[in-house]
Amino acid sequence: MGQERPKQPEQLVRVQNFTVSSDGFGAGEGQSLERPFGHAEPGEMFAWAGATASWPNRTDPGGSRGLDDCFTRDFARNIGAEIMGRNKFGPQRGPWTDHEWRGWWGDEPPFHTPVFVMTHHKRPSFTLSDTTFHFVDGDPATVLARAREAADGKDVRLGGGATTIREFLDAGLVDTLHVAVSPVRLGSGVRLWESPEELLDRYHLDVVPSPSGVTHHLFWRK
Repeated sequence: MGQERPKQPEQLVRVQNFTVSSDGFGAGEGQSLERPFGHAEPGEMFAWAGATASWPNRTDPGGSRGLDDCFTRDFARNIGAEIMGRNKFGPQRGPWTDHEWRGWWGDEPPFHTPVFVMTHHKRPSFTLSDTTFHFVDGDPATVLARAREAADGKDVRLGGGATTIREFLDAGLVDTLHVAVSPVRLGSGVRLWESPEELLDRYHLDVVPSPSGVTHHLFWRK
């Protein structure tokens, strides 16, 4: 009698460290090259992560340990591919007029995996360091199938923005979400939710406050 093959781990679709304002917006109005988050101030929205010891852009020693640092350190764990909307990649709309634009992140993007940018206007793939950006036109399920294949058995991170996350939520394709709710209020912009309770018909929820002032919302499928 042959040995049973070990069960393969489940390949999850995860939202990691996505930050929204206290009134549910993932970005403000008026996104531009100079202001990637519109009228939202990223230094305020993401202060909880930037203060941690594991923040990848930290240039000085130190930083906080504890809950916020655990989430920041967990960002890349077992991630094999990322999906993002075009608004997260850059400020251009419509057909691509500037192929020199290669994202907000410079020559060393923080993803270190294949990245699938959802857009109705295709452009050639390109590689920066160990990150390759692919520009894909398709519904969430089609794009996810490509990302799963590229992830080679690892999880797929759904990076945002808020509109893209809602599309995948509405399609029933998200397994786990970690949303950090900042005490900052924006009043308008790109909304993830009116209230996290909108997701409770489909997800379990743990809410964990942090000394930094953010509240971590952890969702997993029922």
